[in-house]
Amino acid sequence: MRPEKLFPLFSPLETLTGIGPRIAVLLGKLTGPHVIDLLWHLPREIIDRSYMPTIEKCISGKVATIKVQVMGHEPSSDRRRPYKVICKDDTGFLTLVFFKGNKKYLEAQLPIGETRLISGKTERYQNRLQMSHPDFIVPEDQADSLPKIEPIYPLAAGLTAKTVFKATHQALEKTPDFEEWQDEAYLKKQGWPSWKEALLQVHNPSSSVSLLPEHPIRQRLAFDELLANQLALSIMRAKAKRQKGFPFKGDGNLRKSIINALPFQLTKSQETTLNEIYEDMATNSRMLRLVQGDVGSGKTVVALLAMANIVECGKQAALMAPTDILARQHFESLEPLATEAGIKLAVLTGRDKGKPRKALLERLKAGEIDILIGTHALFQDDVIYKDLALAVIDEQHRFGVHQRLGLASKGAAVDMLVMTATPIPRTLMMSAYGDLDVSRLIDKPPGRQPIQTIVVSQDRLSEVINSLGRKIKDGAKIYWVCPLVEESELLDLPAAEDRYRDLSAHFGEERVAIVHGQMKAKDKDAAMLSFVEGDCNILVATTVIEVGVNVPEATIMVIDHAQHFGLAQLHQLRGRIGRGDKASTCILLRSNKLTETAKQRLSVMSETEDGFIIAEKDLELRGAGEVLGTRQSGLPEMKLADIAEHADLMQAAYDDARIVISRDPELTSDRGKKLRNLLYLFERDQAVGNLRSG
Repeated sequence: MRPEKLFPLFSPLETLTGIGPRIAVLLGKLTGPHVIDLLWHLPREIIDRSYMPTIEKCISGKVATIKVQVMGHEPSSDRRRPYKVICKDDTGFLTLVFFKGNKKYLEAQLPIGETRLISGKTERYQNRLQMSHPDFIVPEDQADSLPKIEPIYPLAAGLTAKTVFKATHQALEKTPDFEEWQDEAYLKKQGWPSWKEALLQVHNPSSSVSLLPEHPIRQRLAFDELLANQLALSIMRAKAKRQKGFPFKGDGNLRKSIINALPFQLTKSQETTLNEIYEDMATNSRMLRLVQGDVGSGKTVVALLAMANIVECGKQAALMAPTDILARQHFESLEPLATEAGIKLAVLTGRDKGKPRKALLERLKAGEIDILIGTHALFQDDVIYKDLALAVIDEQHRFGVHQRLGLASKGAAVDMLVMTATPIPRTLMMSAYGDLDVSRLIDKPPGRQPIQTIVVSQDRLSEVINSLGRKIKDGAKIYWVCPLVEESELLDLPAAEDRYRDLSAHFGEERVAIVHGQMKAKDKDAAMLSFVEGDCNILVATTVIEVGVNVPEATIMVIDHAQHFGLAQLHQLRGRIGRGDKASTCILLRSNKLTETAKQRLSVMSETEDGFIIAEKDLELRGAGEVLGTRQSGLPEMKLADIAEHADLMQAAYDDARIVISRDPELTSDRGKKLRNLLYLFERDQAVGNLRSG
């Protein structure tokens, strides 16, 4: 389907002059396997070679280009001593220094008596100017071949700067002109050049300023990439909306029973979100909705009420969670409400085996289970639903796309409701989930107390432990989170098992429990049960408790070496406390030596509980791929755009794509045909295929 004029750009790297199989492999790992990938591999800085002083006036330490005459060679018989070439101009002498210099090669490059242009970094040694291993040695009549401004590209082992430079400039020569696909009025308003002109300029920068994300050249290229991404998402969204679903509109009886059984009133944003979900379900199109809620905002109740609507229609629903602990916890928290409404609930995880599992699957197939809660076990081959109509995915960024589709394939035109307790920055939301409708839960249930967050130096560890002793006497439940399970020789960090032993020795073994990912499921369950219902006051844990663990009685959390956790992770961990009606405290134990980024992270945590503010700051500090985890989230890998730096362009691309597809869904208009080239350039071919297939 790709236009013929693009064939040269999508040919293998070996088609370029001077790129053999070995270099092609190295270059492919750095940029990608095709010629076009070189276009997106942008310079990170420049070397300015326009400084052309005489030897006498040359400033030591600067990169200089100097015209010299070669006077003589001084080879060294001792390989530890450098090979020297003495040069001069009318004002003084310059020594060129080569370690392990090849005599034959250097005599050919620098013949005695000849004039050469030498470019490289200079320095003074024993009061004489010298240059070690010049970057360029050029005959006077080839002066034009020496770049005044040299772009410097990111490299990988086995590649030289010259190899990447030459390959990239060959790719530029193969790049065709395209008719402008951007809106002309918008282009003029932004003061942007054409696409090809921007590409040529960014690879031939006039100064370091032109490499900055806010420069018009970079902005133009970033917007092209963002628009290609948003167009592809809009096309996929339009296709999904065209897929026929089934309308589901229950009588409300089960939902009414659940709401009456709740110990609290629904928040305003819960009611708004539920109305959006019910409206989606009532249409003939499949629901594809993301519910985004901060920790403790009540997503699980929203999911139950959405599933109850399906049960009212005589259908089945499934709720998939990323971990065994979370799946069983969902079951335990929802079962009383489901029982009150007469909804038949069951749980299925990887640990369910043998006859009990077989019996459960028979009930599911017979339609005797209304809602099944579980892990990825929900979509295994032998799991057959009688009539699955709604799939709810909790903490959806923990699942790969194929896992979400696997659950959806268990029924006909299954409605999808995906949920995340990881607040996602607005720009990332548009980039990764532009094909979904989005609801946000921004209120916390009434009665929730704010969490006081304090940053404490690791030097005060004994003081912290003693203060916990006083709290334990009052019956407090405390989480103590460590970055590692076991002690590591490589990392000087506290391990959960070591901390568990220390705290057990201090408070008594019956007062302290431990839970981490390497434990057997039954041991984890026993530890959690002891913490929730028994004499245990302190639960030492790793980040296995990061998501979903719900113990309303827990009011204190200590995070050991908090500087080693990301902002989103710290926020999720803190969300395990403050879930009841008592005031809670989060203690961030930090080491004395902190990076600037770590200081900022801990500062943000102590200043706000708002997950959406924290998410925006996390994006600023870590970048897009880190925040969501590119591979699992479905976040496209941006090569030209920086989602944090180009947030305003993301909004413009999002708006433009929506308008284009609403007016020209098949991209058959004059601009639509040009935009197809943009989709091909950024390898969004699947989106173009969807246009043709409908």
